[in-house]
Amino acid sequence: MLGHLPALQVIIPLISAPVCVLITRASWAWLLATIVSIASFVIAVLLVHEVSAHGVLSYHLGGWEPPLGIEYRIDHLSAYVLTIVAATASITMVAARKSIEQEIPSEKINLFFSAYLLCLTGLLGIVVSGDAFNIFVFLEISSLSSYALIAMGRDRRSLTAAYQYLIMGTIGATFILIGVGLLYMLTGTLNIHDLQQKIPAIVDSRTLHAAFAFLTAGISLKIALFPLHLWLPNAYAHAPSMITVFLSATATKVSVYVMLRFFFGLFPPDISLEQFHLGKILLPLSIIAILTASFVAVFQENIKRMLAYSSVAQIGYMTLGIGLGSANGAIAGMVYLFNHAIIKGGLFLAMACVVLRTGSVRLEDFSGLGKRMPWTMAAIVLLGLGLIGIPFTGGFVSKWYVLSAAIEQGHWLAAVVIVGGSLLTILYIWKIIEYAYFKTPVSAKLQNLTTHEAPRQMLLPLWLLVIGNFYFGLDTSFSLGYASTAIQTLFR
Repeated sequence: MLGHLPALQVIIPLISAPVCVLITRASWAWLLATIVSIASFVIAVLLVHEVSAHGVLSYHLGGWEPPLGIEYRIDHLSAYVLTIVAATASITMVAARKSIEQEIPSEKINLFFSAYLLCLTGLLGIVVSGDAFNIFVFLEISSLSSYALIAMGRDRRSLTAAYQYLIMGTIGATFILIGVGLLYMLTGTLNIHDLQQKIPAIVDSRTLHAAFAFLTAGISLKIALFPLHLWLPNAYAHAPSMITVFLSATATKVSVYVMLRFFFGLFPPDISLEQFHLGKILLPLSIIAILTASFVAVFQENIKRMLAYSSVAQIGYMTLGIGLGSANGAIAGMVYLFNHAIIKGGLFLAMACVVLRTGSVRLEDFSGLGKRMPWTMAAIVLLGLGLIGIPFTGGFVSKWYVLSAAIEQGHWLAAVVIVGGSLLTILYIWKIIEYAYFKTPVSAKLQNLTTHEAPRQMLLPLWLLVIGNFYFGLDTSFSLGYASTAIQTLFR
């Protein structure tokens, strides 16, 4: 059974998706999605153990050996990202029941969970695939299901957000497909490990340069790297609350994984950095993203939209680390990816709690919420400290390593921007705290509203993420240690 874990990671949620369509009772559909998510996490943990004990796992589908056959390939980097995706999925589904019942029409709940399982299938498939074309296929599975999930939001603007995401996502996917097609034309193979062996011999080919350019543009769209981020704020703001939790902690993180896999796995690092000057593309865009998106977030009145712009800025920190062009920079980017999934997933989960009880995430509607929902607001404050980068939080560890990598490479402008971005983060996190604890409701409706705390089924996963924020701020043996091993294998 252990030998089939890479295939089971994809097959279980894939088979469960159509089963959800046939289930008419909402509670059963939620239970199936939750069991599948937890099973995916258990498999991910087992894969981490297997990779740590035995090295890279190669699974040949249909008995055809690569490069002729399709390969699922699990190395330290794959196992690291699988753990993030599967853990996020498990936490999201455990907490999702009440929120989904409130925000999704009862007749569509089974379809909602079916689309969710397809999205999970796509994200897990991207990470386990050792084949460039199948990464594109799984990317489209996750994207198409994401469009449907976002469109199910109760706000009619969710349809517009999903359509905007569809247009930009399709353009990005097309660019990636063109890049993969050009690579196949040049080398006659789609296997990533095989491509890595053949690319150095054709590094002067103009077609290879074109393939790299198409892949860079396509992946940047999927990551939501500034200025290709326009789909993200609306998608996060208007999607159902639990889908915002799931996508914010997984979708862009998997896209960062694809960037690392293509530009440091498929293309050898020296070619990406020295021949194609990847750092000169990522560094300036990342710096602009951190400053611009953080500044825009300060002026948002919708908290979900505020946190969405914050995500654009945080993506900038990750790509900045990668763009520094060093192993330590890439390690810092991966540590940031890990901790940001915990912090931002927790913040959006707290927003889901607020929506469940108040029906709003407007800043003015947070007035006095510190007294009416004390546990939820306390979680927001503690996770906000992590987002700022206060010591003893995961966010501090993330920013410290990105800052150290920037100073190590002599990029003082990047170092100043990292600190400046944290100062801007203080401003918009403080706005939430100010309204929740120091302002009283103005409208009669809010004054007469007696808000109860969120149910335990949502609070327990939320506080698990809060604890994770501080635990991984103190113990970096997995977040840093495993990321270091993963990146060092790419930079050999």
